[in-house]
Amino acid sequence: MGRAEAAAMIPGLALLWVAVLGGAAPSTPRLRLSFQELQAQHGLRTFRLERTCCYEALLLDEERGRLFVGAENHVASLSLDNISKRAKKLAWPAPVEWREECNWAGKDIGTECMNFVKLLHAYNRTHLLACGTGAFHPTCAFVEVGQRLEEPMLRLDLRRLEDGKGKSPYDPRHRAASVLVGEELYSGVAADLMGRDFTIFRSLGQRPSLRTEPHDSRWLNEPKFVKVFWIPESENPDDDKIYFFFRETAVEATPALGRLSVSRVGQICRNDVGGQRSLVNKWTTFLKARLVCSVPGAEGDTNFDHLQDVFLLSSRDRWTPLLYAVFSTTSIFQGSAVCVYSMNDVRRAFLGPFAHKEGPVHQWVSYQGRVPYPRPGMCPSKTFGTFSSTKDFPDDVIQFARNHPLMYNAVLPMGGRPLFQQVGAGYTFTQITADRVAAVDGYYDVLFIGTDAGTVLKVISVPKGGRPNAEGLLLEELHMFEDSAAVTSMQISSKRHQLYVASRSGVAQIPLHRCAAHGRACAECCLARDPYCAWDGAACTRFQPSAKRRFRRQDVRNGDPSTLCTGDSSHPALLERKVFGVEGGSAFLECEPRSLQARVEWTFQRAGEAAYTQVPAEERAERTTRGLLLRWLRRGDSGVYLCAAVEQGFSQPMRRLVLHVLSAAQAERLARTEEAAPVAPSGPKLWYRDFLQLVEPGGGGTKSLRMCRPQPAPRPPPPESRRKGRNRRTHAPEPRAERGPRSAAHW
Repeated sequence: MGRAEAAAMIPGLALLWVAVLGGAAPSTPRLRLSFQELQAQHGLRTFRLERTCCYEALLLDEERGRLFVGAENHVASLSLDNISKRAKKLAWPAPVEWREECNWAGKDIGTECMNFVKLLHAYNRTHLLACGTGAFHPTCAFVEVGQRLEEPMLRLDLRRLEDGKGKSPYDPRHRAASVLVGEELYSGVAADLMGRDFTIFRSLGQRPSLRTEPHDSRWLNEPKFVKVFWIPESENPDDDKIYFFFRETAVEATPALGRLSVSRVGQICRNDVGGQRSLVNKWTTFLKARLVCSVPGAEGDTNFDHLQDVFLLSSRDRWTPLLYAVFSTTSIFQGSAVCVYSMNDVRRAFLGPFAHKEGPVHQWVSYQGRVPYPRPGMCPSKTFGTFSSTKDFPDDVIQFARNHPLMYNAVLPMGGRPLFQQVGAGYTFTQITADRVAAVDGYYDVLFIGTDAGTVLKVISVPKGGRPNAEGLLLEELHMFEDSAAVTSMQISSKRHQLYVASRSGVAQIPLHRCAAHGRACAECCLARDPYCAWDGAACTRFQPSAKRRFRRQDVRNGDPSTLCTGDSSHPALLERKVFGVEGGSAFLECEPRSLQARVEWTFQRAGEAAYTQVPAEERAERTTRGLLLRWLRRGDSGVYLCAAVEQGFSQPMRRLVLHVLSAAQAERLARTEEAAPVAPSGPKLWYRDFLQLVEPGGGGTKSLRMCRPQPAPRPPPPESRRKGRNRRTHAPEPRAERGPRSAAHW
C-alpha cells in the first residue's frame, strides 16, 4: 500500500528500531522546572476534589470565563483566570441500584461502579451536554450553566436524562471521542456492555440515528477512538464531513505479522441518512485511510503506529486546518513522535484508489475495476452532482461502499517524517494542543505535549529549509503534577495565555510563557527562542506585536544573539566567589547554566599571570552538570577560574571563582589565630574567618583545622538526581573515595 504501507509490513521492525532510532539520545529541554518551582515562582495553580479521581473531560468556555471539568461522580465549573478560586461543583453519582448491579456483574464497586463523566459539550447558550459511564449504565444529562457571567450557575436538570448508549463508553477505562454539531452528536464508542461492538454513531437531533455496519472487521476492527472533528469542505454545508481519528487492528496485515496496530482517519458525510434498500440506518459514506507517522530509513521506514491524540489548529482558510497528532510505538522500544498533516493530503487520500482483496489468500491491492457513480464517499450535494439524498444512491454504489471502506493510499505527514520525536526519554506522549503565535519574523506554532509522567513539553515548530519542512525544538519540560500522574486532557486559552491540564489526580493551570525564567540578559532571552518572549531593552518580557520595534529583540528562527545583543549593557554583574582548599584535598567550583542545552567551558588564570588558559580534561579536573571538581589540589591550582556557557556557538560568562589553595601548616596557623582572636562584633571581618566557616559552618578552632586537611575528594550527585528537580542546585557535593595524588605534570 505504497512506500509507507510496505514499510510497516517488514518482519525486521525491531531490528530497524535499533539501527534507526535505538542509539538516538532524547532531546534535552532548555529549561526543566519542577512542580515546586512552578508553584512557587511561575503561577502554577491546581484544583482537585476530595475522594475524587479521573479528571478526563475538559470544556473551555471563553465567553463565560469558565472551565468545565468532568470527573468521577462530579462536574465542576472553574474560573479560567484562577482555577483554584470561585470553583463550583455538582455531584452526579450513579444510582445505588446501578452500582449494586455493576458489582454483581463482577466489577469493582470502589473503582469501576461509579459515574465517570467522559463527555462535556456546549449544547446551547444555557446548557451543557454531559455523559458518563453510570456504573456500566451509560447516561447523559443536561447541565444548566446560565448566562450571567457574574453569577456562575451549575445545576443538573434531572427531568432531561438521556440514555447514554452510543454516546458514552460503559467501561471507565475506555476513552470517549465525540463532537456536537448543532444538536447532533457524532461519537466513536463501544455500544455494548462487553466492549465488542464498536461503532461510529450519530444520535440526538431530528434526523434518524446512524451507525457503522456491526461486526464487520472491514469497517472497524477492535478500534480505539481518539478524536472527532467537524471540518467544513466548502461554502455549501451539504459538503461538510465529520472526521474520526482512531487506531485499530489492521485487516490488511499479512498473517505472518500477526496482530498489527495501525492508525486511521475516517470520514462520513454530515448529511448522510443511510440507504434505501441496503445499509438502512447505516452510513453510506464511511471511508477510512491509514495515517502514517514514520522515520524513513535506508532499509525501510520505522513507524510510530499508536495514535494517542490529535489537535486541529485552525488557519486563515477554515477549510484547510493543520492536524497535529502524537503517536507512540508498540515495539520493544519506548518512543513517541509528533507528525503534522494537511487536510488537503487527507482529502486526497479519500480520492485515491480503493483497497481491494478478492479472496482470503490474496494480497490487498489497488482496485482497478469500474468505480460506480456517484463515487462512494461523496456527499449528496449540488456541488458535485444531482443527488439530494443518500437514499437516492444506486444500489451498486451502496454495495461498493459496503465492501470497500478502506483506501489504498496512506496519508503521509508534511515533510515526510515526524516534526519531533523522543526515544528512550522515560515517558510517552499522551496529549497535544497548539497555539499559533505572532513573533518579530512571522508566525510560529507552539506545541504543548502531555506525557504519561505528568509532564508537559513545550515545543516550537521552526522552518527548516524549504516548505513544508520544519523541525521541533524542545524549549521546556514542566512537571505539572506532584504525583507524576499521566496527562489525560488539555485545553488552551490563547486569549488568556493559559494552559489547562487534567490528569487522574487533578487539574492544573499554567501560563503559556515564563519569560523571566529565561534569564536577566539579552543573550539569554534571545537564546531561549521562545516566540512568546522578547528582550525589551531591560528584561525578557512578554512579546507584544504592537510594541515599538526598536525595543524588541527576538530571534526564534536562529537563536543567534551575536548581532541582536551586541553592545548590550544590561548583562548583570558577573558573580564572583572565593573558594578555599587545602593541598591534597579537593575543591568544587559550582557553576550551573540556566539552560540545560548549554555547554560549560572553564578557563584558568594562574596567580601572578595575565593570560587565561583552558582547563584541560584530565582526571584531576572532573566536569559535572553542576560545576568543576578539582581533586588532589596543589599550590599551583590557585588562581581565577572563569565559567562560561556556550550555546548556539555563543559564549556567555557566568561566574568568576577565585581559588586559594593553602598548605596544611597555613590552615593550622589560621585555626590557632581564630581560637585566640577576640570576637569583634562591629569590626571588619577577616577573610580567613569566611574560610573557617566554609570548612565547617558554625565551627572553629582545631576542629575546623582537622576538616581542612586532605579529605576524600567530594563528588557531586549523579545526573539522575536532576531529572525531576530544579535547574540550579546549591547543596554541597557528596564525599568520594580518595584515590591518592597523581604524579602527572600540572597543567
